[in-house]
This record gives sequence, structure tokens and C-alpha cells, in this order.
Amino acid sequence: MSEEKSWREIPMGGLTWLNSIEYKTGEWRSFRPVVDHNKCTRCMQCVIFCPDIAIKYKPDVNMIEINLDHCKGCGVCAEECPVHAITMVKEKD
Repeated sequence: MSEEKSWREIPMGGLTWLNSIEYKTGEWRSFRPVVDHNKCTRCMQCVIFCPDIAIKYKPDVNMIEINLDHCKGCGVCAEECPVHAITMVKEKD
């Protein structure tokens, strides 16, 4: 196996060689989701629609949690939230 490379070294059409648990795809993000927990109704639409399974419900604190190591910032969660509790904010450079 070759030495580990960053995602920036992957050629167009290339494949990653680590599974999604080991490969932190959050580095790709330009926008990050921010949750307003006062607005969130815990309807779980964001959990269902997240293509990266980066959003989980934490029943012990009755809140959703976004794993930013794996969130690519696609904004599907914000788009699907029926009460607009998630907003996308630009990542700092």
C-alpha cells in the first residue's frame, strides 16, 4: 500500500483508499451547518437526509449533533429543515 495522501492529491475520477470512517471528508467543506437548538423540533429530517450520515440524534441531551469531521457542507440538512433551524455559514479560510 502506498503512503497516505491528502484528498487534494486524488486525481480527477480517482478513488479514495480509506473508508468514510477513517477519511475525514469535512476538510472539503466551504460552508458549515449551524443549528439553532431553540428552533429545532427534533423532527430528524436532517438526520434522514444527510448524505454523509454526519448528523446524529443524542437522546441523552435531546439534541442533534453534527460531526464536522465528516460533514461536507452540502446544505441538504438546512434545505430540508422544516423550521429553518439550520443555517449554512461560510467557513473561515
